[in-house]
Amino acid sequence: MKKYTKRPEPDKAEIEKRRESIDAIIDKYSCPPDDMEDRDRYFMRAAAELAELAAKYDDVPVGCVIVRDGSILTGDCNSKEFFRNPVNHAEINAIGKASEKLGGWRLTRCELYVTLEPCPMCAGAIWAARIPRVVIGAKDPKHGAYGSVLDMNGYNLNHMPDVVFGVMEDECSQMLKDFFAFKRNKKEDSSAGDEESAT
Repeated sequence: MKKYTKRPEPDKAEIEKRRESIDAIIDKYSCPPDDMEDRDRYFMRAAAELAELAAKYDDVPVGCVIVRDGSILTGDCNSKEFFRNPVNHAEINAIGKASEKLGGWRLTRCELYVTLEPCPMCAGAIWAARIPRVVIGAKDPKHGAYGSVLDMNGYNLNHMPDVVFGVMEDECSQMLKDFFAFKRNKKEDSSAGDEESAT
């Protein structure tokens, strides 16, 4: 059985710093262009910056923004490692914030932009929130729930969002590749150091 080393919980200062960083990214993207194609890339860039923030906190770089009436309502990034919670995916975090901000669970006038294809859990939350449009950067061949592994829109559900793939796909995919390459190299360097100390 794999043994886990318990990490210390983030303190209030760390949580506040993370929140301020997220707010700063969202504020940076407060004036979107009128053209739809540029608009999708614009909002995906905001999601990508949030993904980069996740990586700084040792979380898999996935970012998400929720857009309402042409501007960002809220956004967040993956924080499973930061908060030590398996459900803290970027989409779950952002949907929760949007519902709280609007005072209701129906996000029917919203669009969700996310750098990585949602997993089944997040696709379920998108369905539950009745989000009508989902824009995705990179596909997820291991967990993707909009066609890569399973397709939530292929079931006879009472709501199916329009799904757009491939917005900034190369950039979103490369960010993930770079993150996991860094983690592998770090692990190899650590193993090499352990071997040297044992000799």
